Amino acid sequence: MSRLGSRSMSDPAKQPVHMHKLSHLAGNEWAEHSFEPVFALEANRITGAVPAGSITVFENLVSGLTEPVILLYILHTPRGEGDAGRYQSPELTTAAFRAFLSKYRAFLTGDARFDIWAYSPHERATVVWDRHNQFFAYGPIQQYVSQLMALGFKEDTIPSLGPHQHHYRPELDPLAKALLDEFPWSYSPLRPEDEQ
Repeated sequence: MSRLGSRSMSDPAKQPVHMHKLSHLAGNEWAEHSFEPVFALEANRITGAVPAGSITVFENLVSGLTEPVILLYILHTPRGEGDAGRYQSPELTTAAFRAFLSKYRAFLTGDARFDIWAYSPHERATVVWDRHNQFFAYGPIQQYVSQLMALGFKEDTIPSLGPHQHHYRPELDPLAKALLDEFPWSYSPLRPEDEQ
């Protein structure tokens, strides 16, 4: 994590220190939630847990897909930065995708107002990172397994999240707004399954 806590939020690249998007009840106290690095094979996908909300899992799985990739940013709980809805990016190269993640890392890892999907039209492959720090990957299953094992994951049962709370952080509002200005997103309304 970069040490950027003292920098101005006027530039999206100048991001605040680490924050987390999920807390869980540990005894009588709320604490940062972090899954163990595990995944499970299902009929047509891999499901898994994103430890400490790390961006690395999403970045690695998507970067292994054939470019271009298209992002679907599902804003289900806005805080004034734009309308709730589905925002589809133009086609992105892998380099542009990585640059986007780098620029908005603090927001993507520290706030739970959205889910984000990436789709490779060439492979008809999709990777989803949801508000609960879980991922769902469709497409080249064995490739995903190899990537996850290289990151230290093991195949196991995904634990239940249990009592938890989502964080929608006012200090990340400028990054949330800048993200919506980043691309000429194609907008559509939320679907019932997107609702928070």
